[in-house]
Amino acid sequence: MKRTGYLHDNRYILHDTGPHHPETSDRLLAVYEGIKEEGILEHLTMISASRADLKWIETVHDPVYIRRFEEICLSGHNTFDDPDNCISMDTYESAFLAVGGILDTVDLMMTDKIDNAFCAVRPPGHHAEKDKAMGFCYFNNIAITARYLQEKWGIEKVAIIDIDVHHGNGTQHIFEQDASVFYYSIHEHPSFAYPGTGRDFEVGTLGGHGFTKNSLVLPGQGDDVYYMLIQGDLMPAINKFEPEVILVSTGFDAHRDDEMSDIKVSTQCFSWMMQTIMDLGERHCDGRVISILEGGYSLQRLPELAGNHVKILLDS
Repeated sequence: MKRTGYLHDNRYILHDTGPHHPETSDRLLAVYEGIKEEGILEHLTMISASRADLKWIETVHDPVYIRRFEEICLSGHNTFDDPDNCISMDTYESAFLAVGGILDTVDLMMTDKIDNAFCAVRPPGHHAEKDKAMGFCYFNNIAITARYLQEKWGIEKVAIIDIDVHHGNGTQHIFEQDASVFYYSIHEHPSFAYPGTGRDFEVGTLGGHGFTKNSLVLPGQGDDVYYMLIQGDLMPAINKFEPEVILVSTGFDAHRDDEMSDIKVSTQCFSWMMQTIMDLGERHCDGRVISILEGGYSLQRLPELAGNHVKILLDS
C-alpha cells in the first residue's frame, strides 16, 4: 500500500459560484463521500492547505492580472472576465489556498513523507491563461505546481497529463515553448466542446516543439477510442520523455453520465486510465504522481469516480 496524500480543505467551499452553476462546492462534498465510502480515509495522509506565497503565483501569472483578480473579488462583483467565471468575495483567497495546498502536497512528496497524492481543490485551473480567467479557472494550479517543482526542488522534466474532457488551453500555452514540461491532453473536439483549442497539429513552438501532444475524441465516442489513444499516443510519448514527476489534470467530465460533454467514457475506463498513468509513474519517476482535480460535474457519478481514483493511487 502506498503512502497517499489527500488534500481536502473546507475553505475551498467558500468560493461561491452562486445557484445553478456546474462548478459547485457540492462537487468536493461528493468527492469526499466517495472516498469515505471506499473505506480508505484512515489509510490516507490528510492534508490541509496553507496560503501560497505570491511569488509562486507570479511564476505563471502576470502581476497586473493577479491584482485585477483581487480587486474584482473584493469589490463584490460576481463574475470575472467572462459570465461563466462566477466569483464571490472569498474566491481570491480560495484560489491562493488551492495553489498553496498543492504546493504543500509537493513538499510532502519531495521530502518522502508521501508517495503520491490527490488534491481535491477548487477553483480548478487548467483553462487559466497567464493574464486571463477562463472556464471557471483563475490560477493555473497545475502549471504553478510544475514551476514550483522545477524552481524549488530542482526537477528538470515534468509531465502533465490532462484527462479532463476539455482541452487545457492555459496549460498548453504556458509551456508550449518549453522542452522541460511535456503536456498531453485527451479531449473532445470539435462540436460544442470548450474552449475549441488543442488540435492535433498543435505540438509546441520554438524550443518546445514536440513537447505538446493532443489526442482528439469525436462527440459520441468512448472507451474504445480512449484505450486506443492512451496506448498509441500517451504511453509512447511518456516513455520517450522520461519525466521525473507526473502531474495529472484530473477531470471526470468525459464520463457518459456527465452533461458537460458528448463523450461516453465508462467508470471502468477511468480506472484503467489512472492505473495506466500510475504504471508510467512507477516506470519513470518512482511513482511520484500528483493528481489535481479539474472538472467533473455529475454529482451522482463523482463519488464512485473519485473513490476509485484514490484507491488506485493507494494500491498502485
